[in-house]
Amino acid sequence: MNNKKLWRSVPLALAVAFSNSAMAGISLYDQDGTTFSVDGYFNAFYTYQDSEDKVADTNTKTSRVRMGFLPNYIGFNVGKKVGDLTVGGRSSFWVSINDSNQDGDGTKTDSMIDVRQFYATVDGDFGQVLFGKDFGLYGRSNIFGDELLMGVGFAPATTSNTTFGNITTGYPYANPTAQITYRSPVASGFQIAVGVLDPNTTGSTAKGDSNSARFETEATYTADYDGVAVKAWVGGAMGDSVTSGVDAKGISYGAKVSAAGFALTASGFDQEGISSVFASNTLTDSAESDGYLVQGSYAFSANRLVLSHGQTKNTAAGSSVTTKDSLTGAALFHNINDNLTLVAEYTVHKSNNGSIDTSATDTVALGAVLSW
Repeated sequence: MNNKKLWRSVPLALAVAFSNSAMAGISLYDQDGTTFSVDGYFNAFYTYQDSEDKVADTNTKTSRVRMGFLPNYIGFNVGKKVGDLTVGGRSSFWVSINDSNQDGDGTKTDSMIDVRQFYATVDGDFGQVLFGKDFGLYGRSNIFGDELLMGVGFAPATTSNTTFGNITTGYPYANPTAQITYRSPVASGFQIAVGVLDPNTTGSTAKGDSNSARFETEATYTADYDGVAVKAWVGGAMGDSVTSGVDAKGISYGAKVSAAGFALTASGFDQEGISSVFASNTLTDSAESDGYLVQGSYAFSANRLVLSHGQTKNTAAGSSVTTKDSLTGAALFHNINDNLTLVAEYTVHKSNNGSIDTSATDTVALGAVLSW
């Protein structure tokens, strides 16, 4: 994995349980079947890290003020009733609060306004058609269901933008991609989404490749059994690189059960020829990866306590060596009100080269999240 490229290119466009539907947010206009609303998210964390390089036998301590897993953003939603159809759209703009970081020559780095969602929707009795740029379907519920979504998670000390949650330690990132996607109506708790996505290829030798379209799907089931809420999902992806001959395929899955304030979530994935970082990217070889994430939470009063453990394993094409990264952590989320949340989190990230642990990083994070 190219760490420098990863650190700079993951200004995550994740939203709190964002789907294709418009955010609640603040209604600015609602008349004659036309609506317009705005939503936003702001966060900052103080992080203290103790990192040990077990190979070089060195230790580094780092303190920072930074964004968490979700970036700061503002989003706009529009909808209009036209006959039997409802047409709408969403655009969201994501920014870094750490863009004042400077290189040695004094120049700013990583300044950005990152447009991660810009799509239109058409809804009717048939379901919904979405066209534009949105998060991918494959692995979507794995990442949106992460109980640490509003926290920090895996936090590389040098990244200038967001932290990584459980990307590379439990799931790949369902990165936003140009797509045309159909979602069925919900029937007895079941819904299916099928999309054709613009192909992305990871690897400098493949920039000129002619790739086939990427196909992704996700089926979900939600139900409530006498106060026990259940959600389950399974997703898939397939595509290929014509010139490199790589057949990309993967499956993602998971389930969440909630009752009386308790919740248990388990998810996983297994894939070949797909990046373990960016789920919508096809590799230039048939490398394999798989992972899982198990989390438990308990909500009481204005608090939510989370315990989490996730792991991702990678095996390079033609290799018998399997490397792995894991993240184990605990977090407490305290709601001051419906819009303001305080967060305290502790995680341990470990990397293993197939024989021994090569590094370990303990992270303490304290922060605040404001959203509407």
